[in-house]
Amino acid sequence: MEIEDAISRAKQNDQKAFNFLVESYWDAVYGFQLKRVQNENDAEDITIQSFARAFDKIDTFDTNYTFKTWLITISKNIHIDLLRKEKNSITNTISNTDSNAFEVMDASPSIEDKLITEQNLAKLLRDIKKLKPHYQQIINLRFFQELSYKEIAQQLDEPMTNVKVKLLRAKKLLAEIIRKK
Repeated sequence: MEIEDAISRAKQNDQKAFNFLVESYWDAVYGFQLKRVQNENDAEDITIQSFARAFDKIDTFDTNYTFKTWLITISKNIHIDLLRKEKNSITNTISNTDSNAFEVMDASPSIEDKLITEQNLAKLLRDIKKLKPHYQQIINLRFFQELSYKEIAQQLDEPMTNVKVKLLRAKKLLAEIIRKK
């Protein structure tokens, strides 16, 4: 399959084309992010977000540019957005404190925090159960058992590309379920 063909098929929601594009460009996007964030897990997460956003916006891809450049730009923008969010949360924390006295915040959650977390987790688990079993399984392995993509691929006896694409789709479907509420 040629890249141009894969892109046009991906615009038609062709799963094999998505797999081909992830397989073709994963190393480039992941390598780019690994140099920027210097953390394998963060680089993987940003790379997955990059492919998810690219597949959501694939109709906007301009063929005057190379697909790799487009993906890297998306990846760079996601990383910048994450840095801005992080900076804003730090700035808000500092600006909300009295300049003369800094209180050390208790990091342990209160009873109310625990209750809210349990309720949110219960809602999330109900939403996950609305997904097809193979999507439930991959979300469980990644987010609840905290396995790496490689470990998930070994456990499911599937290529890592399939694992990444399934996780992308599972997260997207779960987000749609949550948004509908």
